Amino acid sequence: MIFFRFWAWIFVITGISLTAPVVGAPPNILFIMADDLGIGDLSSHGASDMKTPNIDRLMASGCRFNNAYANCPVCSPTRAAFLTGRYPDMVGVPGVIRTHRVNNWGYLDPEATTLPQILKKGGYHSALIGKWHLGLVEPNTPIGRGFDYFKGFLGDMMDDYYHHRRHGVNYMREGRKVITPKGHATDLFSDWAVEYIKSRVGQESPFFLFLSYNAPHTPIQPPKEWTVRVKEREKGISEQRARLVALIEHMDEGIGRVIDGLRKSGQYDNTLIIFTSDNGGQGNVGARNAPWKGEKQQMWEGGLRVPTCASWTGKIKPGSLFDGDAMTMDWLPTLAEVAGVPAPEGIEGKSLWGALSGKGVELGERLLIWVRREGGAKYGGQDYYAVRRGKWKLLQNSAFEPFSLFDLKADPGEQQPVQKAGKERRELEFQLREHVRRAGFIRWQGREPDVEMVK
Repeated sequence: MIFFRFWAWIFVITGISLTAPVVGAPPNILFIMADDLGIGDLSSHGASDMKTPNIDRLMASGCRFNNAYANCPVCSPTRAAFLTGRYPDMVGVPGVIRTHRVNNWGYLDPEATTLPQILKKGGYHSALIGKWHLGLVEPNTPIGRGFDYFKGFLGDMMDDYYHHRRHGVNYMREGRKVITPKGHATDLFSDWAVEYIKSRVGQESPFFLFLSYNAPHTPIQPPKEWTVRVKEREKGISEQRARLVALIEHMDEGIGRVIDGLRKSGQYDNTLIIFTSDNGGQGNVGARNAPWKGEKQQMWEGGLRVPTCASWTGKIKPGSLFDGDAMTMDWLPTLAEVAGVPAPEGIEGKSLWGALSGKGVELGERLLIWVRREGGAKYGGQDYYAVRRGKWKLLQNSAFEPFSLFDLKADPGEQQPVQKAGKERRELEFQLREHVRRAGFIRWQGREPDVEMVK
């Protein structure tokens, strides 16, 4: 790889550290993130009314994670953690970034280093196709934060999968240009990903493609023929459940086309593929997070645990399992190690490459913290938290309720709060207070979004 050697030489003479890739020439990276996909809503994870053959094959073809956590039970913070390797409130995103300033709870720190900026040091061309949800105006757009190519949706949820608007605003972009594509958003994102993969054939530089679906986030709006197919197959299924199953299966079909695009272009064997979700499923639209308690927005395990796997031909053993605790923020240092570039100092994420490669990984008994800030009468613009170390987990689901302590080893379903365990509880309370103190230095209200600026 002449291009990579050139960059390595540049970094040496300029004094910038560059680590050799752990596997020789750096691979392409395809990172697929679903939106609100419950851990129980894949056929590989026990959903008997669901058929997700393409995701299932990914799960079987590499390393499946048994204890993967999102960094937050809602969207923007988890995505901020993925792109920075940090706890989201440490980069200014404790809550959901939204169009209207009165309900906007985050601003991605302009000083935070992002994954595409890091991978650029290894010669990578980075693309984001699909949902962004980390800012609507500069500098916090995909191009402004290091991606070389962006084609997708700047905002949070779409009000309609076919019209691609939010609050009447068209947030669809190619680069910084407003576009008005036609079609279901899931199909558009899958098609654009295939096109991008084809465009990288013969290029000297490896690529990093962040394929970020809106599905299966509300509105639950699959193509009609997909719902009909599910209802004909699953006798007695409710209308609500049938629509959600159809939306997920439709996304699975698109993922299959993207992976097929890698194969047909001859790039599959040299591509590391990761699949995950940004948080748990939304219960009132029919999502299932079994066997865990809770759902999206909640600090119970069902709101935080996400289906996750990594696959890479010849480098990750098919059918392997990782039982350690992993968080979304761990992917930045992991991908940096694979690419042979240094991760930023001071991040909270830990590289998982040792576990993925079968060489072992010593993460120890990790301290894990979750935070979410939200408005409305239920949340009052305040943060609520969960904190865990080993088997002990302390949590609340709004700032107005007391914390409850659980022993996850004895009670993985979080059914019986532990009344005694003073030492363990005090330790978690101390660690959380220290995190809150440190996060208090981070500004999470920057330049406020203005609808007129993004029309």
